[in-house]
Amino acid sequence: MKGKIAYCFDLDGTVTLQEILPKIAQEVDLFEEIQLLTEATLKGIIPFEKSFRLRCKLFSDIPITKVQKIISHVVLDADITNFIATHLKQCFIITGNLDIWVAPLAQQLGCQFYTSKAEHQDNKFIRLSQILNKGEAVRSIRENFDYIITIGDSMNDVPMFEEADIGIAYAGVHNPVGSLLDMSHYVVTNGKGLCQLLNTL
Repeated sequence: MKGKIAYCFDLDGTVTLQEILPKIAQEVDLFEEIQLLTEATLKGIIPFEKSFRLRCKLFSDIPITKVQKIISHVVLDADITNFIATHLKQCFIITGNLDIWVAPLAQQLGCQFYTSKAEHQDNKFIRLSQILNKGEAVRSIRENFDYIITIGDSMNDVPMFEEADIGIAYAGVHNPVGSLLDMSHYVVTNGKGLCQLLNTL
């Protein structure tokens, strides 16, 4: 493709090798509850917004700095992070996770993040102020680019795939949901293969 290309990555299970919210839950003895909600959301059984509000409520008493410390230890895919590092101005992370929680990853990766937003006070989450619409995020990015390539795996990624020129279903951590597979141009199973594909497009 000729022209300016933007690469829009989902975060959980795409750039990260672990789902972030279950990782937090494991550290605060809420793993089973969060895992059930996460799996149901990934499969599209529970709408993302409803599920995310419930998950945020479960974590509302945990200090923000504790959540950030946990998230800072989440394992990232080395091939994908290297690709992002060499294409910083073209790469975007589009995640429903909260800005106050994923700040360490945003700093580590160095590219622009689109996130959900929260109000907070005294190191505690107060309430959700905005749940990210991934489709709107991609439309905003498109204003400065000729082509959009999106990479994701879950039901929550469908809106950004609908706005993309090329959608890549990523099966590195989870099997992508069927509705995402149906609208994808490519399916890849690991970070190395994904980056090889991105370099050819």
